[in-house]
Amino acid sequence: MTDTAVSGRDWAQALLGYRQPKTSRSLMEIALTAAPLAALWTAAWLLVHFHQWWGLALTVPAAFFLVRLFMIQHDCGHGALFKARWANDWVGRIAGVFTLTPYDYWKRTHAIHHGTHGNLDRRGLGAIELMTVAEYRELSPFRQFLYRLYRHPIVLFGIGPAYLFVIQHRIPFGEMRGGLRPWFQIMATNLAIAAVATGAILIAGVGPFLMVHLPIVLLAATIGVWLFYVQHQFENAHWKRDGEWDLHDAALQGSTHYDLPNPLRWLTANIGVHHVHHLNSRIPFYRMPQILKDHPPLRNVKRLTLAQSLRCVPLTLWDETAERMVTFRQAKLAYAK
Repeated sequence: MTDTAVSGRDWAQALLGYRQPKTSRSLMEIALTAAPLAALWTAAWLLVHFHQWWGLALTVPAAFFLVRLFMIQHDCGHGALFKARWANDWVGRIAGVFTLTPYDYWKRTHAIHHGTHGNLDRRGLGAIELMTVAEYRELSPFRQFLYRLYRHPIVLFGIGPAYLFVIQHRIPFGEMRGGLRPWFQIMATNLAIAAVATGAILIAGVGPFLMVHLPIVLLAATIGVWLFYVQHQFENAHWKRDGEWDLHDAALQGSTHYDLPNPLRWLTANIGVHHVHHLNSRIPFYRMPQILKDHPPLRNVKRLTLAQSLRCVPLTLWDETAERMVTFRQAKLAYAK
């Protein structure tokens, strides 16, 4: 394929050769994530006994390594890290105990996200709630207030992530009709989490454990939700109705290339190359830099820098007429004309 190709389907075809994982590289990436996370957690626990703030300072890098562990779990959910399905699933399940994310449940809901992203008629599980301007205007004042509250930064990036990872992931929301299997899988994860937490508390003590682990979990949850937000909720995003929606075009045009500084790119396991990830979710995260090197045009497709991403925060509604994300104020002014 030449670099002049523009359709999502063409790009997806061109990327097929990057799907094969390397077991040794995958194992190395796991080790380079798990070992520093364990070391930082232990160091933070030891330091809080002597100087509380020194210990708390280490929870920040530890949170980023927990995010990286989640991204490894994420790749396992797509069958991207190992050739064997069982290897992906069991590494993902073990990681899920530490990320507080029930792997099998999350894998199903995330697959829904990949299969419906950018489709206005199939919004649902696995995505941040989004309304069109017309839908918002049809709501009662109270429902409008609830949506505005949901989209407030404090809720979306603070209260919401804490609720999602600490509470919502403990119950199979959206899978109540799936029989006993979703319940069993999630409760098994909950029991494993309880066992690990109990062991850590017996060693570290309740106070030090909470002082170290709670900030790590909450900060990692916020970072994770922020990444997911800016990957899909940006001004020139791509949303279509059923008749016009195409999976590959939605992948290419509806996901950003979040071009982070190199240290953050590594800590977030290249998840910022999200348009490529949506074009082919079976590509291991460590092959993303090579793809951008081999295919330079992909670097600038929906590119978003760290500074530019902050401008995405006020964007709350999709304007179907203008085909762009707008703020509440912009939506109000547009209809006032």
